[in-house]
Amino acid sequence: MAWTLVTPSSRGIGFALTRHLLRTLPSSVPVVATARSDLQGTKERILSDIELSEDQAWRLDVRECHLLEESSISDLAGYCQDRYNDKSKEAKAHLRLAFMLPGMLYPERAPDKIEYDSALETLKLNLLAPMMLVKHFSRFLPRKATKLEALSGLPDSAVLALMSARVGSIGDNRLGGWYSYRSSKAGVNQLVRSTDIHLKMQSGKNAMCIGLHPGTVKTGLSEQFWESTPKEKLFSAEFSAERLIEVVNGVDESGRGKCWDWNAKEIPP
Repeated sequence: MAWTLVTPSSRGIGFALTRHLLRTLPSSVPVVATARSDLQGTKERILSDIELSEDQAWRLDVRECHLLEESSISDLAGYCQDRYNDKSKEAKAHLRLAFMLPGMLYPERAPDKIEYDSALETLKLNLLAPMMLVKHFSRFLPRKATKLEALSGLPDSAVLALMSARVGSIGDNRLGGWYSYRSSKAGVNQLVRSTDIHLKMQSGKNAMCIGLHPGTVKTGLSEQFWESTPKEKLFSAEFSAERLIEVVNGVDESGRGKCWDWNAKEIPP
């Protein structure tokens, strides 16, 4: 059995990814989605125009999670342990795909524009939140001895997909600026690499970690850049979600531990 995770899911790319997975994954695969509040409202919005029969309503499992609080992440993991990975059950399930997407942006244009509190907030959400998600959810991935079932719409191996950004690349940094955001995403890339090394030892070819760059997506995070971004490079959340899932499904063993953009091109460290 398999289950999936998208966090957060209440808006933007996470919202679009959750809807796409519900439409495309086999009916046996649940999607655990998270929001900080208004869980019922989030569920209703996600299911808008998606028809799930009464006996399929269980597939969307919306849970509360405050990504800046490790205790909340731990509580979510405990719930998933009991519901999906309980070792006492005859058929143990595995986390097959997780999109870990927390992000925020303060675009400091020069060093004197860096504000301590804003930078700390950025590092907490962009880097420490996915680090805590990896800490509490990597244990649900299949081990080396597990024989994974091939499932339509899911990659051959289990994948932890962390939200990075092209500006997190040190080698590709030609413009400077965006100090806290760049630094946090560079940290995510290192987190991806270190996590993947661990997974290779723990799970072999059965699990990997990758970073993703979605492009400039028309969400609240990038709103101040909508007008300055060429229309052909400003993506809808739905388009970005479709492309990111294609990328995840297409990454093979040689692509593990790396960062990939929406067009399946590798972003250098």
